[in-house]
Amino acid sequence: MTSSKNYLIDMDGVLLNGSVVIPGADAFIARLKERAIQYLVLTNNPKYTPGDLAHRLQTIGLDVPAERIFTSAMATGRFLHSQRPNGTALVIGESGLTEAIHAAGYVITSLDPDYVVLGETYSYDLDRVTRAIRLIAGGARFIATNPDPSGLSESGLVPACGAMAALIERATGVSPFFVGKPNPLMIRTALNYLDVHSEDTVMVGDRMDTDIVAGVEAGLETILVLSGVTRRDEVSRFPYQPTRICDSAADIEP
Repeated sequence: MTSSKNYLIDMDGVLLNGSVVIPGADAFIARLKERAIQYLVLTNNPKYTPGDLAHRLQTIGLDVPAERIFTSAMATGRFLHSQRPNGTALVIGESGLTEAIHAAGYVITSLDPDYVVLGETYSYDLDRVTRAIRLIAGGARFIATNPDPSGLSESGLVPACGAMAALIERATGVSPFFVGKPNPLMIRTALNYLDVHSEDTVMVGDRMDTDIVAGVEAGLETILVLSGVTRRDEVSRFPYQPTRICDSAADIEP
């Protein structure tokens, strides 16, 4: 790979596991900066703003500025703007999502919105979910930030966007459009945000079923790191393969 490549880098499993930096991830980010290589850190988690995430990374030893972070909430806002500029939406989520929807020029309302946008929140409110179900059943378009069914909190497993989307789909018979990975739209939107081309960019991820497939479908070179979810002996079962496999981000020489 040439030094002119740009990098899209998954966050969880590549740069950190939980609240711990993966050994060598800080050195990898430092190498990108030293060589003035364009990069974005991607996350399917729509709860936090880039500023929130940059602060979180800073406190554990990763120096990634807010402008180098791209979330599924940001991709969702840009998708909505491209589909129906200056529209309206009922939004279920935290500040990372509501800020992104406002930034896209949308009004957030529960009165006959164009879209229902489902993200993740610390506690899903049943009354609000019921309102969303009635709006979708009445014709509002159903968008969800990411298909992840569950996540981890300090106290254990918690339902994530995919699980709540399944509940709403079961109640309405309407399937959501998921913007986040593995939808290659997330990758394409990140490329546009960075103003780079797919043929000049590498996707680095730890999951074959989200990061690598999204990269492959978007036409990027891909690097699978084994510091997260996927084990080396699982890779061969997939019908698509990464360009390279590395033990961790520490082994990537941009």
